[in-house]
Amino acid sequence: MPCSRPGATPAAPTLQAGRRRSSSAAPGRAWLGWWEAGQRTSSLPRGARRHFRESQARPGDSRGTPHIVTSSVEHDSIRLPLEQLVKESLAEATFVAVSPRSGRAEVDDILAAIRPTTCLVSIMLANNETGVIMPVTELSQRIHALNQWRVAEGLPRILVHTDAAQMIGKGRVDVQELGVDYLTIVGHKFYGPRIGALYVRGPGTTTPLLPMLFGGGQERSFRPGTENTPMIAGLGQAAELVSKNWEAYKAHMQDVRDYLEARLEASFGKQRIHLNSHFMGSKRLCNTSNFSILGPGLQGQRVLSRCKTLLASVGAACHSEKGDRPSAILLSCGIPYDVAQNALRLSVGRDTTRADVDLVVQDLVQAVAQLDQDQAP
Repeated sequence: MPCSRPGATPAAPTLQAGRRRSSSAAPGRAWLGWWEAGQRTSSLPRGARRHFRESQARPGDSRGTPHIVTSSVEHDSIRLPLEQLVKESLAEATFVAVSPRSGRAEVDDILAAIRPTTCLVSIMLANNETGVIMPVTELSQRIHALNQWRVAEGLPRILVHTDAAQMIGKGRVDVQELGVDYLTIVGHKFYGPRIGALYVRGPGTTTPLLPMLFGGGQERSFRPGTENTPMIAGLGQAAELVSKNWEAYKAHMQDVRDYLEARLEASFGKQRIHLNSHFMGSKRLCNTSNFSILGPGLQGQRVLSRCKTLLASVGAACHSEKGDRPSAILLSCGIPYDVAQNALRLSVGRDTTRADVDLVVQDLVQAVAQLDQDQAP
C-alpha cells in the first residue's frame, strides 16, 4: 500500500522541485497541487457549493440554492459540471453571453448576473476556439470590492476562478496581477505532459479548498492517490522553459500566425475569408487563427477531407464528435450559422515556420478548388 504521509517517499524531492518549477509558469503566492488534466477544474463548482453551505452564519440558516456565474463560451470542464449541478437541483447557474462586438464576457454583464446567493464566478482567461482574452484582472478587482460590501451584509464571499490553460506559454500570466482565488493550468498546452495543476490563494484560510476524494494524505489530503512523479517533473520543466522564454515564444507565434492570415487573404481574396477570431477592441492569443472560407459546400470538415497535407480541426478537440454542426462557441460569439459551419481553427507553434504556412495554404487552395469544381454545373 502506498504511504500517504507527506514527504515520506523517495520521490518527495522531485515532487517539490516540480512544484517549485511549475509555480514559475504563473508566479504568485499560491499553493500548487496536481490533478489529472481537467479533473480539478470540473470539481470546483461542487467545492463552491460546499463553501456556500459552510458559509452560513449559523447552523440552520438557509440562503437558498447556491448560484454560480460563468460565460457562454467556457470549456466543457466547467460547463458540463455546472449543467449537472443544475440538473440535480444542487445549484443555479447563469451563463453570461459574450458580446458579439468584442467576443468577450464583459465585466458589467458578469456583475449584473450576480445574486445574493452567488458563491463562484468562473471565467476563462483566453478562449480555446477564438483566442479572445477575457478581462479577468478587471473582473477580480471589481468582485474584490463587491465582496467587502457582501461580507458586511452577511452574504457569502464570491470566489473567482480562471481557466488559464490556453494562456500559459503564449502570454504573461501572474496570479497576483490577476487577483483570482483559483487558477488552473494543464501541461499539454505548453509542451508538457498531460497533467493539470491548480493554484489556490491561501488554501483553507483565505480561500476554501475541499477534497475531491478521500482515502489518502497526498497533496495535503486534497487529492488522495500516489503522485505521478514523472509527469509532475515534466510539467515543472516545461513551466520553467515558459517562464524564461514566453516573450520569444509569443513573438514568433504571432509573426507566423499573422503571416498565415495574410496568406489566406492573398490566396482566396479578402472577400472570401472571414476571420472569426477578429473582434474589435479585443486582444487574442498569439497562436490561434479561426477562419472560414466562404462559399456553399465548403464546410470545414469537407475542406479538411480534401486536404493532402493539413491535419486540423474545425473547433475544440473535445467537440470533434459533433460532425458538421457548427461550433456553439462561434455561434455564441455572433458568427452567422453558415459562416461558422465553414470554420477551421489553426494553431501555430514554437517550431512552425512561414514555409510550413505556405504548404498549408497551398493545400487549402487545392482542396477548395476541388470542391468548387465538384459543385460546378
